Amino acid sequence: MSHRHLLLTLAVFSSATLCWSEPTGAPTWTDPQTAAIERPDFLLQGEYRNATSGLQIVSTEGEQFYLSRYAGGLPGAGWDSSAVEHQWGDAQAAKQWTKGYQRVERVDLGNAKSPAEAITLFDGSNADEWKNGEVHDGLLLAGTSSKRVFKDFTLHFEFRTSYKPNLALGHPDRGNSGLYIFGRYEVQIMDTFGLDLDQAVWDAAPLATTPSAWCGSLYKFKTPDVNMCLPPLSWQSYDITFRAPRFENGVKTENARISVFHNGVQIHDDIELPGGTGNGGKLPEIAQGTLNLQAHGNITYFRNIWVVEH
Repeated sequence: MSHRHLLLTLAVFSSATLCWSEPTGAPTWTDPQTAAIERPDFLLQGEYRNATSGLQIVSTEGEQFYLSRYAGGLPGAGWDSSAVEHQWGDAQAAKQWTKGYQRVERVDLGNAKSPAEAITLFDGSNADEWKNGEVHDGLLLAGTSSKRVFKDFTLHFEFRTSYKPNLALGHPDRGNSGLYIFGRYEVQIMDTFGLDLDQAVWDAAPLATTPSAWCGSLYKFKTPDVNMCLPPLSWQSYDITFRAPRFENGVKTENARISVFHNGVQIHDDIELPGGTGNGGKLPEIAQGTLNLQAHGNITYFRNIWVVEH
């Protein structure tokens, strides 16, 4: 698996909206500054690093915290791929875990700068390229699709999931969204920060979702090679290269193929898609189509969206 080493810096919190409730009734924070003021657990949750290992600490229901400790560093940034150590604890325990570690924030957003030949789909100024696109403070809200139709392309976009600490780990309403290519093939977006992709870890205490439905997955078809999900309210990126299926006389002759980088790290390498994923698998495949930013009852924001057609 190829990847770029991620730059790690001291955490910096950025600008502002507020907290409200989504359909589950769970309080929802959409801005890191507000979360930092109103939820002390937000200031504990996150990524930490010392010279020999990395920590991911997740805030979850019941004012509990979940720890993943990675030998060598963080996923995509030094972790040696050995078994991950996990612990549960309260806020006092979480503070103990972080002794000797420095809190960090990842700032590598993949191919954030668009090449000269790119088509800008959203740069914060308007949503003219999107059907019924809704813009909040220069950010595009989930629940829209591109007006343009595409075939083969490379796509870059950045997204931010909301913070919903009162929900259990792996809860499907933790920031659920996704990119649906042609309305058929979904690259999942969800807050699954700090969760181990090894299904055996969860066999004793099964979650509401499985790794094949977590962030970075080709929805219920293939898990990512590494869980590169960052903490909620962090800006994250996808760089996706897609080759559409081929047809002759209405008969498919070649399957679609996809490669995905999540926050600058490759998580899918030229994967063949024999059909659509999730509910997209119920639809007939097509040779070209739109790009859909799925609304799934969660507040998810997007920015810096561009595409290069092949």
